[in-house]
Amino acid sequence: MKSDRIVEVNNLEVRFRLDNGVVVNAVKGVSFHITKGETLALVGESGSGKSVTAMTLMRLTEYAGAEITGGSMQLRKNNGQVVELRDQPSSVMQDIRGADISMIFQEPMTSLNPVLTIGSQISEAIIRHQHKRKKDAWKVALEMLQFVRVPEAEKRMKQYPHNLSGGMRQRAMIAMALCCRPSLMIADEPTTALDVTIQAQMLDLMKLLQKEIGMSVLFITHDMGVVAEIADRICVMLRGEIVEQGDVYEIFEKPTHPYTKALLAAVPRLGSMSDKDQPEKFPILKMRDTFELQRRQ
Repeated sequence: MKSDRIVEVNNLEVRFRLDNGVVVNAVKGVSFHITKGETLALVGESGSGKSVTAMTLMRLTEYAGAEITGGSMQLRKNNGQVVELRDQPSSVMQDIRGADISMIFQEPMTSLNPVLTIGSQISEAIIRHQHKRKKDAWKVALEMLQFVRVPEAEKRMKQYPHNLSGGMRQRAMIAMALCCRPSLMIADEPTTALDVTIQAQMLDLMKLLQKEIGMSVLFITHDMGVVAEIADRICVMLRGEIVEQGDVYEIFEKPTHPYTKALLAAVPRLGSMSDKDQPEKFPILKMRDTFELQRRQ
């Protein structure tokens, strides 16, 4: 793996075997890399395989019955050591998760423990990965909440998830994800559940924090507007495969794959239907039907 790369995935294959015996190939020969300090956006519609790819990097899909059937996933840890994630036992992966790779999810209310205070949950990660005493971990947790611009951080530390707004809960999740200064942060649709004003604030915050820490980000989304705002490079996924990847400016200016063109065309534009008498399908739906027909032929 090149010295400037944090993650390198080559020909990753992931499948699920359903209860009725049907095998679903969720990820098919996916390859990409992420360099230090870079944001790579993994984009596609629901079911394209982007979240499965990200969860496989964390080796979490195994708990959902998935099997990694091919490929490699290399990670450069904080100490500079390069490890093959496929080969690591569960005990080692538990150390890697949180310390070297962290993840924030779409809806923090389902990720945060409702019976523990925000301070307790952030402190728990610090105690687990940095081996600090409870008092010292609480201090670091407070600093992290302040770092992600949570107002009245001392008060928030003693509150429960339901006491916080959606934006504050997401900030708490980011604080938990960053508390060990990971090499890579995976953000799985982190702004989808937020209103547009808070969404913009969260994107600005993530860009600022990334610059301050120097970490790499794998950003998973279906929203091309968010991609334009935050990404350096883009990988477009369809049916478990990467159909196009490149620099964000190249993809937006000169997309080559029909699916990428359809994704960009699906972004709503004010006044685009002013000369139409009837509602129309989004271009992405028409293109998906064409793509499926071509595959069958």
